[in-house]
Amino acid sequence: MKEKIGKVFKERFGEGGAIYASAGRINLIGEHTDYNDGFVFPGAIDKVIMAEIKPNGMEKVRVFSIDIDEYTEFGLKEEDAPHASWARYIFGICREIQKRGGEVKGFDAVFAGNVPLGAGLSSSAALESCFAFALNDLFNGNRIDKFELAKIGQSTEHNYCGVNCGIMDQFASVFGRKGNLIRLDCRSMEYEYFPFDPKDYRLVLVDSRVKHELADSPYNKRRASCERVAKALGLPSLRDADMEALDRIKGDITAEDYFRAKFVIEEKQRVLDVCEALNRGDYPTVGKKMYETHRGLSKDYEVSCEELDFLNDEAARIGVTGSRIMGGGFGGCTINLVKNDLHDRFVKEITEAFEKKYGHEPKIYDVVISDGARKLD
Repeated sequence: MKEKIGKVFKERFGEGGAIYASAGRINLIGEHTDYNDGFVFPGAIDKVIMAEIKPNGMEKVRVFSIDIDEYTEFGLKEEDAPHASWARYIFGICREIQKRGGEVKGFDAVFAGNVPLGAGLSSSAALESCFAFALNDLFNGNRIDKFELAKIGQSTEHNYCGVNCGIMDQFASVFGRKGNLIRLDCRSMEYEYFPFDPKDYRLVLVDSRVKHELADSPYNKRRASCERVAKALGLPSLRDADMEALDRIKGDITAEDYFRAKFVIEEKQRVLDVCEALNRGDYPTVGKKMYETHRGLSKDYEVSCEELDFLNDEAARIGVTGSRIMGGGFGGCTINLVKNDLHDRFVKEITEAFEKKYGHEPKIYDVVISDGARKLD
């Protein structure tokens, strides 16, 4: 990929750009906890967006995307926003840095990536983090700290791409460290690295290639449920709730709200349990908690779908150590903790079973926990 980008850059803009990369991410456990002030547990992966970038001495940005074979150029004022959705991510990063008093001048860029699109691995956060890191290095002497780089990516989503996302994706993309997952406290924004370098296991994503379009907004409805229960408990969020308190008000809330809150409270504890298990090198417990999360997401939070439940059931049948939905739900991927000696059989059997039932093969991605945003030599 690096050679390909270099070749295209030379053809379009001449010699001598610097090369940067930033990663997609997985979240091992801790789903729908971010907006409840809980914990998430992401890591950067070995799938990246990579860009060659060079200042051009002009007041405009010229950029070419290899993957979709499109070129665009734009100025650096608010009224210069490009129409192409992919270019708005880059424009947004430029503008958010400027809004914070940072400097951005005209540059030329060529980028490509191998983060699978639509699989819930946050290719958009990888793109944002790659350019934020690069522009901090090229024009600001790396004076903008890493947290601010993640917030610049998040603000880009909010202000230029119409997605009201949390901070997790950009955080993982910026802070990722090889062989480590990161526990992020979504209330205090404190974080801690935990070793994840299993010798006998690997992480395998199974992408159902299904996305169910829903008439209402299930994300907003679930968030509203959580907020109603927190209010009934007299708490700012479900972060400080426990099952004892929830059971005390069970008669005062709807059954639906009860089960939504039950999942969040239990998931909060599962993240902490998984962190302890990793410190012990206890991967069977990690796997057990992943299955518990899937059951909670499917039965209590009701964000699964038939295809994802099928993939989870098949993983259990084949003997996979841990498996769950990854992401918001209603389609997308399962993340699976698979013993090395089971890997090939798992891939073969789950692919065949899924195709037989649904008429198309899932996509399989082996992922390794890797570094986040960085400059390449």
